[in-house]
Amino acid sequence: MSARMKLLTSPCRLLFGVVVALLVLVSNALAHEIRPAYLQIDEMGANRYKVVWRTPMLSGMRLPVALRFPGSVRDATAPAQRDLPDSLVETRVIETDAGGLAGKRVEFVGLQATITDVLVRVHMLDGAVTTTMIHPSQPWVDVASRPGRLDVAKTFVTHGIEHILFGYDHLLFVLALMFIARSWRALLLTVTAFTAAHSITLTLATLGFVHVPGPPVEAAIAFSILLLACEIIRIQKGQTSLTAQRPWMVAFAFGLLHGLGFAGALSELALPAGDIPFALLFFNVGVEIGQLMFIAAVIGLIALARLARYPAWLGRHAFATATYAIGAMSAFWFVERVAAF
Repeated sequence: MSARMKLLTSPCRLLFGVVVALLVLVSNALAHEIRPAYLQIDEMGANRYKVVWRTPMLSGMRLPVALRFPGSVRDATAPAQRDLPDSLVETRVIETDAGGLAGKRVEFVGLQATITDVLVRVHMLDGAVTTTMIHPSQPWVDVASRPGRLDVAKTFVTHGIEHILFGYDHLLFVLALMFIARSWRALLLTVTAFTAAHSITLTLATLGFVHVPGPPVEAAIAFSILLLACEIIRIQKGQTSLTAQRPWMVAFAFGLLHGLGFAGALSELALPAGDIPFALLFFNVGVEIGQLMFIAAVIGLIALARLARYPAWLGRHAFATATYAIGAMSAFWFVERVAAF
């Protein structure tokens, strides 16, 4: 056992049980972050702008968030609304006093009472493009005259990190892979295979080479977690399988599926075609950072848990409970998502 990670020793079993229990207690509504709202402002001429404001629909109702422009802004055209299956789009033209919107603040009234982010994209006539992710904790954006590329990269890296860390189904899948990996080498190969696979399909889907409807993908992701839970139980009973012998192959196969799910997070932002390659690169970087943060946190807690002393039977029961919790939660997600088709 000296060459093995010993991930299934008693301290690790207890720790994994605690981690999974915390994840399962999270509301199913948070299996993915709420669909973000989107504000696009395009400068059309001197002190004149086209505004597109898209807000998601929650249980058939519009997100209760309203735009508030500075007092110097007035409508040049009446707002035109268009209903989509998952959102409401409002388009209008606004005018401002001399100086335009640069340096002005746009507020999102009511955003602080939600858990929804807002992606803001401002395109000026001189070619300057600002892309900013607004969070409920700071429900406003200050329109910049010329942003730095570093600021835009930071926006998408942050969005990628948040997507993986608040996508509890993806985290449960990664945790299940850690249950199966029995050594450092196996864990490295498995995580690398999963990363490579979801990067491939994330790129292909975001660039438009592959298109798969979102609901079936989300249901299949839940089913992939359920299958891994079943494999963990088989391995614990001493039964051999491809998953036990070559977990990296299974991680790669299912990683292709999860990449399609990650692509959905970018498509929800409705980015212009010219922004997609840049957004894709840094969103993927954020996803990988978030994934590594989760794995590092679990391994770090394992190291601390090994210092604790408790009955061995507690570790065994905690591991079994964690495995069945993964299976039960993923089965619930699968049935719910299939029923929503």
